[in-house]
Amino acid sequence: MVSSKFWKNIRGKKMMVNERPTFSDPLLSVVMPVFNERDTVERIIDRVLAVPLRLELIVIDDGSTDGTRERLATLQLKRKFKLIVNDRNMGKGFAIRSGFEEINGDVVIIQDADLEYSPEEFPQLITLIAQGRTDVVYGSRFLGTRRVFLFWHYLGNRFLTLVTNILYNTVLSDMETCYKAMRADVVHALNLKSNGFEIEPEMTAKILKRGYRVYEIPITYDGRGYDEGKKISWWAGVEALWTLLKYRIIE
Repeated sequence: MVSSKFWKNIRGKKMMVNERPTFSDPLLSVVMPVFNERDTVERIIDRVLAVPLRLELIVIDDGSTDGTRERLATLQLKRKFKLIVNDRNMGKGFAIRSGFEEINGDVVIIQDADLEYSPEEFPQLITLIAQGRTDVVYGSRFLGTRRVFLFWHYLGNRFLTLVTNILYNTVLSDMETCYKAMRADVVHALNLKSNGFEIEPEMTAKILKRGYRVYEIPITYDGRGYDEGKKISWWAGVEALWTLLKYRIIE
């Protein structure tokens, strides 16, 4: 059951008018890219598999060198998930695209392996899609409860979201969020190409440019610092900006 507070906090924008499918008991495909997350990967997998939804979990080890790959191989003997292994680090975008090729579900969501995002919020993220009210749901870190951000990380996110809103005439609050829930047909239609962190702005640019209906809901966020293993750098922001500009012009 979704609370009245949840509905009150939903922010949405109508992107297009069409008939959307409904799902009474959707299969959720969870795509989890992993790179050097030995200390957190078991906990996040257990939390995903404990969510009371019908779901499949696809884990992509992207060339980990810290023992994550071996831990995943051991976990797979005791847990139910599909494991894809890249021999070398190909990038987050490549890992996500590899996972998308294996999905069987009606709805898809990306889950990072670092415990920053809470899979317990999956039911709220897919409700509007299952009801046929929208094509895509973004979980916004800026609408919900969150750990205090690193200043430059916060500023970078807000700047990139502002650029997105200007270029694509929208009102998102969190373009870079990991939690993007989409119908599977939307995922397949995006024709994603990015190999790195720039896959996030590529997804957003194509979703908006192709006129899909998008809603945002508040999520909790427990962001970590670089001393705790955060990997994204300032250069990813430059690539994100270029990606937003590029897809405004092409495709």
